[in-house]
Amino acid sequence: MRAAALPVAAPRPAGRDTEAAPAKVNLALHVLGRRPDGYHLLDSLVVFPGIGDRLEAEPAAGLSLSLAGPFAAGLGAGADNSVLRAAALLRPPGRGAALRLTKALPVAAGLGGGSADAAAALRVLARLWGVAPPSAAAALRLGADVPVCLAGRPARMRGIGEALAPVVLPPFWVALANPGAPLATAAVFAGLERRDGAPLPEPPGFAEAGALFAWLAAQRNDLEAPARARAPAVDAALAALTAQPGCALARMSGSGATCFGLFAAEAPARAAAAAIRRAEPRWWVAAAAVDAAPEA
Repeated sequence: MRAAALPVAAPRPAGRDTEAAPAKVNLALHVLGRRPDGYHLLDSLVVFPGIGDRLEAEPAAGLSLSLAGPFAAGLGAGADNSVLRAAALLRPPGRGAALRLTKALPVAAGLGGGSADAAAALRVLARLWGVAPPSAAAALRLGADVPVCLAGRPARMRGIGEALAPVVLPPFWVALANPGAPLATAAVFAGLERRDGAPLPEPPGFAEAGALFAWLAAQRNDLEAPARARAPAVDAALAALTAQPGCALARMSGSGATCFGLFAAEAPARAAAAAIRRAEPRWWVAAAAVDAAPEA
C-alpha cells in the first residue's frame, strides 16, 4: 500500500484546528530491566519522520471522534481510543470538541501510532481550549510513549518513558516497510529471554549521517528477536530493506513489525521504497525525511 507524507492542511473553517501525529521510530531500543509493577525500563533513541496520522478538532458541546483513512478500520472510536483518553485527561469543565482522526499509519506496527495520536490530541486541544498541555508525568498516564510523542523531537528516552533528553542529529532519510503482521507489544515483551541489557553509550556529536549510522550499527533493538519469533514476516521486511542500494542499516522499530532502513539522502530512500512496493504491493511502505535537529 502506498503511504502518503503528512497531509498538508487545507484552509479550515473558523474554530477548526489541525495537528500532525508523526510516526515514532526507535533507532535503537535497549531493555535494561523490569520494575516490580511490570513496566520495563528502556533506553531508546527516538526520531519522528515526516509521515503519520492527522487529527482535526473543532469546538462542540460534547466530545466525539470520527475515523477516516486507510487504517481506520483497525480502530474503534469509543472511550478507550487514545485520542478520547487524551481529551478526557485535558478537558476543562464545560468544554467539548468534535475530533476527526485520519489514520494513515498501520495499527500495532511499532510506530507509536496510538501514542502519537494521543499527543496530537493534547497539543491541538490545548490550543482549542486555551489550556496548558499536561506535564510529561501526566502524559505518561496515557502510555509510555506519549511524553516523547508530545515533545515531538529527537530524544533519548529512558526509564519507562518519562526521562527525556533532546539530542541533535544530522538530517537523514528512512524507508519504512510493514509486512502487515500486527504485533501486540505485551506479547513481544513477554518473549524476551533477558531483561538486563546494557544501556546505550552516550551519543557523541555526529558531523554527518554516516557517523550516526556507524554508531547505531553497534546498538540494537532488544525486541527484534522476540518479534521475529512471533512474526517471521519481520525477517522478510529486514531482508528487503537490507538489499536496497544505499541502505546503511536495517532494523525493526519498537515492538514491530515495521522495519526501517537508514539512508543518507532522499533519492536512494525513495528508490528503495518504490522497489519494495513493487515487489510487495500488499505491504505498507513509505520514505520520509528525518529533520533531526531539536527545536531551540
